[in-house]
Amino acid sequence: MILRYFVFTALLAAATAARGQESIRLTANWEFIRQDLGGVWEAVRPGSGADALAGGQSSNRGGPESVPVWQPVTLPHCINARDGVDPDGNYYQGPAWYRTMLAVKNPYPGGRVLLHFEGAGQATDVFVFTTRVGRHIGGYDEWTVDITDAVAAFRRDSVEVKRFNDLIPVAVRTDNSRDAERIPSSMSDFTIYGGLYRYVDLVYVPPVSFAGVFADAMVEGATGRVGVRALVYRPTASRVAGISFLLKDAAGKVVAMKEAAVGEGDTLDLGSAVVKAPRLWTPDRPELYTLEAMVRDGNGGVCTYTTQIGFRSYQFADHGPFLLNGSRLLLRGTHRHEDAAGEGAAMTEEEMRNEMILMKEMGVNFIRLAHYQQSPIVLHLCDSLGILVWEEIPWCRGGLGGARYQEQARRMLTNMISQHYNHPAVILWGLGNENDWPGDFPDFDKSTIRDFMKGLNALAHRLDPGRKTSIRRCDFCSDIPDVYSPSIWAGWYRGVFTEYRASTEEEFKKVPHFLHVEWGGDSHVRRHSENPDKALLHVRGGQGTDERTGDASLYGGAARVSKDGDWSETYICNLFDWTLKEQEKMPWLTGTAQWVFKDFSTPLRPDNPVPFVNQKGVVERDGAPKEGYYVFQSYWATKLMAHIYGHSFPMRWGDEGEQKMVKVYSNAAEAELFVNGMSAGVRKRNSQDYPAAGLRWAVIFRRGENRLFVVARRGAAVVRDSVSFQYQTEKWGKPAKMELTRVGDGDTVWVRVRLVDAAGVPCLDAANWVRWGLAGDGRLIDDLGTSTGSRYVQAFNGVSMIRVAMRRGRSVVSVAVDGLPTGFLNLSKN
Repeated sequence: MILRYFVFTALLAAATAARGQESIRLTANWEFIRQDLGGVWEAVRPGSGADALAGGQSSNRGGPESVPVWQPVTLPHCINARDGVDPDGNYYQGPAWYRTMLAVKNPYPGGRVLLHFEGAGQATDVFVFTTRVGRHIGGYDEWTVDITDAVAAFRRDSVEVKRFNDLIPVAVRTDNSRDAERIPSSMSDFTIYGGLYRYVDLVYVPPVSFAGVFADAMVEGATGRVGVRALVYRPTASRVAGISFLLKDAAGKVVAMKEAAVGEGDTLDLGSAVVKAPRLWTPDRPELYTLEAMVRDGNGGVCTYTTQIGFRSYQFADHGPFLLNGSRLLLRGTHRHEDAAGEGAAMTEEEMRNEMILMKEMGVNFIRLAHYQQSPIVLHLCDSLGILVWEEIPWCRGGLGGARYQEQARRMLTNMISQHYNHPAVILWGLGNENDWPGDFPDFDKSTIRDFMKGLNALAHRLDPGRKTSIRRCDFCSDIPDVYSPSIWAGWYRGVFTEYRASTEEEFKKVPHFLHVEWGGDSHVRRHSENPDKALLHVRGGQGTDERTGDASLYGGAARVSKDGDWSETYICNLFDWTLKEQEKMPWLTGTAQWVFKDFSTPLRPDNPVPFVNQKGVVERDGAPKEGYYVFQSYWATKLMAHIYGHSFPMRWGDEGEQKMVKVYSNAAEAELFVNGMSAGVRKRNSQDYPAAGLRWAVIFRRGENRLFVVARRGAAVVRDSVSFQYQTEKWGKPAKMELTRVGDGDTVWVRVRLVDAAGVPCLDAANWVRWGLAGDGRLIDDLGTSTGSRYVQAFNGVSMIRVAMRRGRSVVSVAVDGLPTGFLNLSKN
């Protein structure tokens, strides 16, 4: 009983804001400036332009002497939407300001007015007119400020009320400046974004509402039981007249309900209710129940809090597999960073939904949310799609800071658990990542880190006794959490990919509960190879497969594929293919998570083929699938699919009459390949027949155009795929010239440069750096962090492409490659 009370009160300590009856998402009518102000008065004073904003107009400049110039924006908005992948400089880290006007009309007599932030980076101050109403440190957890009293105070100033047309001026200052005493560390391998990059809501609640409701859904044999606890929010000490809850199944039928005793104080245990034969939550059938908690005040007002829960049990068997609801489930996972081309961290709900559906269609049933608490929208999607979750706090690299640093880590862990407590998808609370990586502080004391990790582990278990804890890559702390993931990067940072199974089995024996997160490698989209495993000839096997500090560098050190390989999609597909077929024959394996689903921005990788982008995704930063996506789909997806390797491989090469391999990634039982209209035969699928699970053919291409077509079958179901390409037999020398062409027409056109030798033969293995430029009326569509969306980028197979937004008039595109004459192309729009 004492433990239960402690858990409850610890959770409630993180629940600092009410959940409301009425919520308005504030996306429009915002202005922004990427610099600091002398103070909040500069955002609201006469002549600042705030008056125009109150009239529903973008102010830009308030008058001839107004400083600074504000820009209209829509939320979510990231101050580093593009400069995070600017190849020519560091991204901005510093203060920024936002402002808006709110029409505050609370429908509840005596109720409260709140601003709810789903996340903002990284230190945030909120003002109503000139009064600071809240401050939050941390870029990823949710938080709320009560602006009721400040709104009332502002409305007592008749002059300002008239100036702002009875609207409430709100200003928000965000700051993502470097700060060693704040997590995450600047050594973290991802961009520490700034801005209001998640949604902000205006919330109205009655005088009595909820600050948090916590549901424990338990499976007891064939019976379910749900226990409910709540924290009441009543800053004016209004009387609680009654409190209750009910539970509905997916069809909306009430399956349990309970009226609880009111009790004393604001922390209330509502008791539990039995659910007969509950439908269990699984990745294949993610059954969700809706819990509604209701609190009544003394004047008859009612506040309802709604959340979804699921009944499921799980276990990491000692030195064995993962069990969900008593049956083995191989965790087939990936990772997610909150990051997108042209937007940084400011992804919309629709974009998040599309991304998560793309994961599910790949066959994912598990995800590690790296390396911070993510949008509540993502957690809800994991619940509804059936994707199990490891979520972690951003204690990532750099060592361990002082009291302020450590308090933030504890607070973020508490917030993460309290805010995502009810999600059935969550099975692991991550305590840290790569905490064996020093650098931020003069001292790096392993014993101090161990002590702090033990404290976080104990805190997580007090807050949530029903879930497990985890960390990745900190061997001297591997005994602390419930589940540990070591570093295994077979075939990329160390070793060769054929060592994967042996390395994994060796690490599996070291800890009672093992889970392998982070494996894979980088690939430069549209770069392909006829000899992808060449780099493996220079890599020594038997030296371990763990990532070590400095391995991400493209210079120096031991031979490794990450430095010496070609970064082709061909190679990474081979690595994926081998690893996935090995995982299928490891009955003791709990599961793995490939790193990472989507390419993302990072300041630590300026020399990558796309500068400042970690290119280990199976989709590009704009969400376009790479070839590797279909390798995973062929092993994991249930829906019938087939994909001929090389949709982005328009020119293959080799000798005339040479046999070349054609691979089809498919989950079909068999497939028949047609080459230039002729059948090349039927192949049966066998997951252990590497590569491509036996769906491969030795084919002789004709010089010039070739067309491939595949028909794949599983019983009566049939799926087809096709691809065409040119086959080049001419040998080439080093690049000597550029061929620059325009592709397409319209408001946006592609420009392509091809590197050729002195005789004009395309150099199909050329990987030169290409720099794009433009003068005139058009605009380069760059700073996207993709293979065709950066003005400075490595060529893929001797080609580089970029888009130009056309405007009336003329533009001149330039292309520079070291050692070659600069190329120019005139563009015009009629």
